[in-house]
Amino acid sequence: MALREAVRRLIVNADDFGRTSSINHAVIRAHREGILTSASLMVNGAAFAEAVELARQNPRLGVGLHLALVCGRATLPPSQIPGLVDEQGEFSRNAVGTGLRYFFRRELSPQLTDELRAQFEKFQRTGLRLDHVNGHLNMHLHPTVFGILGKHAREWGIQTFRLTKDPFWLNARIAVGNWFYRASHALIYLLLSRHARPQLDSLGVRYSINVFGLLQNSRVHEDFLLKLIPRLPAGDSEIYSHPSLDEFKPEFDALVSPRVRSLMESENIRLVRYQDL
Repeated sequence: MALREAVRRLIVNADDFGRTSSINHAVIRAHREGILTSASLMVNGAAFAEAVELARQNPRLGVGLHLALVCGRATLPPSQIPGLVDEQGEFSRNAVGTGLRYFFRRELSPQLTDELRAQFEKFQRTGLRLDHVNGHLNMHLHPTVFGILGKHAREWGIQTFRLTKDPFWLNARIAVGNWFYRASHALIYLLLSRHARPQLDSLGVRYSINVFGLLQNSRVHEDFLLKLIPRLPAGDSEIYSHPSLDEFKPEFDALVSPRVRSLMESENIRLVRYQDL
């Protein structure tokens, strides 16, 4: 039993798959040439169709659903969800304000349910296997949103889920700067994950114990990975980042780094997808 518990399995995920062509090609290259095992698909991203075709060409890539309820485009027309989007069908870019509206304006819950259902259905129409579920800016753990997802988990086929909980003290030993952001987000998502975990367990939904990337806020660079990998705890973990060939190229470079790949092998870390948990 002790030997089994000491095994370290790691999901390496890319968020925002389908948002741009640059992200799409970074994802595929990081999967083919580096350590990336999965990606989270934005079904309303501008490069969605290209992402789906690339995923079909790379069947070992686990593809999940990256639910967007802020800073993105909706699936449904504005007339059906007027409380969520503007006249162009765009969600607000104010994440904090949006989160407060979703929590206090309970009359928005039916519209949120309809939009979430539409995003799941759009993913289903791709024919891809649903590897996991998470949310843009981790909005999937928002209490109102999570309540809807839990209620419809079986209907929508949710079997694996990102339980966002980035260990603060481990992060503090290997990264510097942005202390307020890191401490506040570590606390917020510790509380949200504690709220969500019992319901996930009762539903039999699988998740990794630790999730790394939240506190780096698009700074999952080579130096960070080289420091984190030897310190990965036993059991299942996820590292998520936002690789692209332009905006976040250092995150792409980290995923294809020969030094990172070599360290993964020497540390005997097994790369997996959510569906492998």
